[in-house]
Amino acid sequence: MKNNKGSLKSTLAVSLTNYLDAGAIVAGASGLTLWKDYLGLTEGHLGWLNAISANCLGAAIGAIIGGFMADKYGRKAIYTYNMLVYMLGVLVIMLSTNFPTLLLGFLITGISVGVGVPASWTYISESSETNNRGRNICISQMAWGIGPLIILIIGTLLAPGTGLNGNNGGLLFPVVETIANFITGGEAQGAALRVFSSRIVFASLFVVAFIAWQLQRRLDESAEWKAAKEAERNSGIKNKSVFASFGELFSNKVCVRSMIFLAGMYLTWNLVCSVMGFFQPHIYETAGGLSNEMANMFAAGQWVIIIAITFICSLIVDRVNQRMLFAFGVSMGVIAWLIIVTIGITSMTGLVVFTLLWAIQAGISVQTFYALWASELFPAKYRAAAQGIMFFVVRGVSAVWGLYFVHIYGENGEGFTLAGYIMMAFFIISLIIGTIWAPKTQGKTLEEITRERYGENI
Repeated sequence: MKNNKGSLKSTLAVSLTNYLDAGAIVAGASGLTLWKDYLGLTEGHLGWLNAISANCLGAAIGAIIGGFMADKYGRKAIYTYNMLVYMLGVLVIMLSTNFPTLLLGFLITGISVGVGVPASWTYISESSETNNRGRNICISQMAWGIGPLIILIIGTLLAPGTGLNGNNGGLLFPVVETIANFITGGEAQGAALRVFSSRIVFASLFVVAFIAWQLQRRLDESAEWKAAKEAERNSGIKNKSVFASFGELFSNKVCVRSMIFLAGMYLTWNLVCSVMGFFQPHIYETAGGLSNEMANMFAAGQWVIIIAITFICSLIVDRVNQRMLFAFGVSMGVIAWLIIVTIGITSMTGLVVFTLLWAIQAGISVQTFYALWASELFPAKYRAAAQGIMFFVVRGVSAVWGLYFVHIYGENGEGFTLAGYIMMAFFIISLIIGTIWAPKTQGKTLEEITRERYGENI
């Protein structure tokens, strides 16, 4: 029997990866307009930043690498080195003075995020008790809410003024001016000065990444991974290459069916949420007409609700019907999009109702169920690799969709209504897939689930 306090402690340490993943996405999103003005970027440039970031392709590349590495070399190997890569990526963003450098920083950060995600969800599941597996995944998911909330609060406090209606910016923007003047010798003016708000936001992620590295590299290796490796050695099977493991994974029909189900459910949800995660403040500013400070405040309020709903979900997810809980959460997302395209994003009432319903669906998130079921439906020797493959597909397709979305949306949000209906359709597909094919794994150990699905000789 696993120790309850031990599993919670390791969950909190590993969850910092999720904080930094969501934090990187929202840090980019909250300062998107500032970088656009500073570097003279177009919507196409913003699409590329989204496409190669932690939101999409960068994470996709990292996930398929990290998944197989975590299965071959252990979960601890990821935690020993990966945060160093993250810190490098954030540092490059902080020092960027042109678009190629900014793009490189987003890519490095995204790859690091992708490497860490499969190992994180796998480690949490393997270190959890049977009756607390869903709870621990939800706690990890809360970090996806806490990260954006803190980043958005910092972004709001540091936000530059618009110069309209007496708006002088966030309370701490004078601090930003002081730091910028100190670093540049007073040469930073206009957009070059305002973008320092975003640079400082990324600096906060650098500090958290350093703390995460110190905590995670002290974690013990997963006992289940060690047992799986010991079983391989005792069976006389030679240590397979990564490519051999890849082929073996795809030759198992049960694994393939599970990947199709999970990727289909998660992809259609993520096509919407990847756009909202990266572009939401920008959409509020362009289509909704809000200031940068107001957009960040609006999004921060939303994340407060998301965290509260996720906490409630953590208390009930192991005790209620997970299929029904999943269906309720996604349905809230469908209704949210229906309302915002009907009432209109320029309506404050529409924005408030959308924000509330969107927060409910994000609190009872498809990603929570994906992380839970993906760690349950595969045997230990394939567990992280399978998640890496699915994450690669999901974030890779999301990257392509992000590039296409900006053309549908337009330079000033003139295509928002059409985009909204497309988002709603994606959510409906995710709702159907997850509700119909939700697995019956609740209350079972990972070993029991593996035996039921794969037999004794896996």
